[in-house]
Amino acid sequence: MSVAITRGYTNGRYGQVHYRVARPAGPTVGRPLILFHQNPSSSFEYEPLIAEMATDRVVLALDTPGYGMSDRPPAPLTIAGYATAMVEVLPDLGVTATEGCDVYGFHTGALLSIEAALARPDLVRRLAVTGMPMRTAEDAAALLEVANTAPPLDEAGEVALGMAKRLWDYVVTARAAGVPLRRAADNWVDKLRVMDRSQWAYVAVWSYQYQPRLPLVTQPVLVLQPNEDIRDISLAAATLLPDHRIVEMPEWDRDIFDLPAAVTRMGVELRRFLDQP
Repeated sequence: MSVAITRGYTNGRYGQVHYRVARPAGPTVGRPLILFHQNPSSSFEYEPLIAEMATDRVVLALDTPGYGMSDRPPAPLTIAGYATAMVEVLPDLGVTATEGCDVYGFHTGALLSIEAALARPDLVRRLAVTGMPMRTAEDAAALLEVANTAPPLDEAGEVALGMAKRLWDYVVTARAAGVPLRRAADNWVDKLRVMDRSQWAYVAVWSYQYQPRLPLVTQPVLVLQPNEDIRDISLAAATLLPDHRIVEMPEWDRDIFDLPAAVTRMGVELRRFLDQP
């Protein structure tokens, strides 16, 4: 990596919030870029993108409360609740409305980015998202029921071991060609860290109301969309955003943060969008 990524903690309303940050060695060109991760990952997944983008701007990736190394809230929050908890700590990390910032989010993080933009239009100038997981009302209700009835940990370890096997099959065994085994295994550990609490953010995702919320976004939005399994529903959600542009990346279908060519392409498209006057 060409930039140094450091880690730290700041105090939030639910305890400590863990973050990764990198700063350019040379001149700073762009506004600070804030990254919101998918569920049940952490800011760890963004290390390659942090390194790509931090050559000319400050890049800050936060662990959602209850995920990664951030302290957990007492109960699952709404998407707006998670976003507010993270936006509140930004001034302590040097991100203020005077300069403003840009945000990017992937999957769950896409919704967090939208709610951050709605909560602080004075702070968030532009936002980019990938993979908005919009579902029909019926599908969302079914997925919400699954999230709400997820089994707790048991003494025999059946829940934990079953979760570990399912995650290994998806994250490691089914990984995209070119992703090293060690990187995939590290992603597996990162996602497994929260155990049965991984469903908390899914409660928020499947409760999220796209139709009334997305049309309220006033900032320009870039939808940077690979050919993943939720491509079509993500592009359908994009039509609800008043000022959006779509850039598709059909060469890749998953693991875009772990493939150097995909990360490079993301850097090009993000700069082209975020650095506009």
